[in-house]
Amino acid sequence: MKTSLKLEELAMLLLGTFLFSQLNLSWWWFIGLFLTPDLGMLGYLINTKVGAFTYNLFHHKFVAIAIYFFGIFITSEIVQMIGVLLFSHASFDRIFGYGLKYEKGFKFTHLGEIGK
Repeated sequence: MKTSLKLEELAMLLLGTFLFSQLNLSWWWFIGLFLTPDLGMLGYLINTKVGAFTYNLFHHKFVAIAIYFFGIFITSEIVQMIGVLLFSHASFDRIFGYGLKYEKGFKFTHLGEIGK
């Protein structure tokens, strides 16, 4: 099952990459900003509850898709890019087992405990 889920996430990463290719933006934006959703981890400097919330906000695919479609609605390629980056990055993280976080701590995710 793990392999099947990883392949599914890889397909979504490829979809995100394809969607970015449809934008009239330089690939340097995609490459340069790809890891920025991890800024959501800064919430852990406050406590695990805030950390889980901010991390999940930046890694939730529904949020990413909503931002992407909002970008289409307002015809903003920058907003579309933000949605694509969030979506692609979340898929990339999940390939490596980094899922949405529980308030219990960073290593406790919806995919299981990180490191086990």
